Amino acid sequence: MSILFAFPGQGAQYPGMLQALDATPVVKECLEQAGDVLGQSLASLDTPEALTDTRAVQLCLLIAGTAQARLLLQDNPPPDYVSGLSIGAYPAAVIAGALDYADALRLVALRGTLMQQAYPRGYGMTAILGLERSAVERLIAQATLPVFLANINADNQHVIAGSDAAMAAFASAARAAGAGAAKRLAVSVPSHCALLEAPAQALAEAFAEVTLRRPRIGYLSSTRARPLHDPEVLRDDLAFNMCRPVEWYATLRNAHERGVRLLLELPPGSVLSGLARRVFDNGTAVACQGTRPDTLAALIRREVNATH
Repeated sequence: MSILFAFPGQGAQYPGMLQALDATPVVKECLEQAGDVLGQSLASLDTPEALTDTRAVQLCLLIAGTAQARLLLQDNPPPDYVSGLSIGAYPAAVIAGALDYADALRLVALRGTLMQQAYPRGYGMTAILGLERSAVERLIAQATLPVFLANINADNQHVIAGSDAAMAAFASAARAAGAGAAKRLAVSVPSHCALLEAPAQALAEAFAEVTLRRPRIGYLSSTRARPLHDPEVLRDDLAFNMCRPVEWYATLRNAHERGVRLLLELPPGSVLSGLARRVFDNGTAVACQGTRPDTLAALIRREVNATH
C-alpha cells in the first residue's frame, strides 16, 4: 500500500488562503522564506484583487501546498509519491526534493508573469462535464473557432482552453451533444495547449540556470502520467507543462496501479480528492483542508501499518 500527496492547480484558490494555513513554526518559516525571496508581503498576495492575476494565484498555490506538506512531514513519514495538476507540479517537485523551494518561488513568479503577459484578457478555460473524451475531441475537430483539449480529469470530465468566444461556442455545442454542464473556470489564461508554447520556451531558458536533483520521493508527472527520475527530464516536464495537456485521470490510474491507496490533497480545495474517489474505489482520498491534523496522521499511520 502506498501514499500519494496531490497538489491542486489554478481554480482552487480563494481569498485569504495563505492566512488560513495553520499558524505553526514550520508553516511560518515557509511563509517568511517566500516573502524574503519574492521581496513582498504575502498579505498582499491572496487578496481578492491580487487573485485576479495569474502570478499571484500560482504563487499562492505553490506556497500553500509546500507549507502544508512540510507540516505533515514534520510528524509523519513521507509519502511514496507526489503529483501535481499544472502549477501543482512545482510544490510536488519541491517536496520530492528535486527542486529548491527558493528556485521554485522565482520560477513560478516568472511562469505566472509570462502566462499573464501572453494572454492578459479574453482567454481562459472551461470544464465540460458528462461527455467522454472521444465526444469532446470530435466537437473540437468540428469547432469553427480554435479550442484545445487541456485537461483530462476523469472519463467524463474534461477541460478546454481558448478564447472567450471560442469557449462560449464550444459550450453551446457540448450541451447540445449531451454535456451535463459547461463551467467556466477561475483561470484567466489558456493553459495546457499550444497557445502557451512561446511562454513555455522562455521559462525553459530560465530553468537552464537552475539545479534539479533526482527526486527522493516518487514524482508522478501529470502530463506524462508516469514517474520521472532523470533531473533533465523533470526540468523539461516542469518548464513545458503549461503548454501540454494534463492527463490527470491517467495519472490517478497509474498511481492506483502502483499500489497507492491513500491520496491526500494538499490545500486549497477538494477537487482532486473528489476525482480520485472515482478511481480509488478500494482506497481513501481526503482533502487536507477541513480535516483535523490528528485525523490525517491516523490515516497515514494506518496506511503505513498496512504496508508492513
